[in-house]
Amino acid sequence: MAEEPRFKRILLKLSGEALAGEQGYGIDPVVIQDIAEEIRDVVRLGVQVALVIGGGNIFRGLAASSRGMDRASADYMGMLATVMNSLAMQDALEKLGVLTRVQSAIEMQEIAEPYIRRRAMRHLEKGRVVIFGAGTGNPYFTTDTAASLRAMEISAEVILKATRVDGVYDTDPMKNPDAVKFDSLTYLDVLEKGLQVMDATATSLCMDNQLPIVVFDLTEKGNIRRVVLGENIGTTVKGG
Repeated sequence: MAEEPRFKRILLKLSGEALAGEQGYGIDPVVIQDIAEEIRDVVRLGVQVALVIGGGNIFRGLAASSRGMDRASADYMGMLATVMNSLAMQDALEKLGVLTRVQSAIEMQEIAEPYIRRRAMRHLEKGRVVIFGAGTGNPYFTTDTAASLRAMEISAEVILKATRVDGVYDTDPMKNPDAVKFDSLTYLDVLEKGLQVMDATATSLCMDNQLPIVVFDLTEKGNIRRVVLGENIGTTVKGG
């Protein structure tokens, strides 16, 4: 019997750092290939997949502005970094035979479609993976906020936030071996405790629209598929 996915349409949020792998900077071809294979496996289940990828492996606007760079300029540079990652992911997916479209919130017609909501939904319905680049197109907003916004616009059923840890903890598990992992949280828990799930704007958007977030470990092979099939891994954030 064929496995039945729990979700029909998902938005997968990847950090830019995830693409850097162990090298910590830039794009590791082996890592991006592995992620592309996992996405292909999910598409084969009949799931419609949209992607938002951060740009932190190339340029972090917030970090640059803290060192004196104009915040708006720095954020625009960060948005361009997300487009570079989007094009790299598009290339990796298409090499595996997965049809894709990159849509950019900043117009750059030679390399990406402009973001048009109805067109994005049409691509998803046709089985194409849609990769949203350039964040929201506005400075002062993170790619987490862009992911929440796009997920709402395309009527995704869930945001899957892929990280390097296996869920949300009360403190940083990399620094504190006694950190406690949460299996589930409410949006208010995340906001009140200041937990590192998504930033407050993104979390509030999800709360207002009752859009669940699943935070899970990307480094364990097959985890994207497991989440889509309904396995209880990682941490689920939803209403009370």
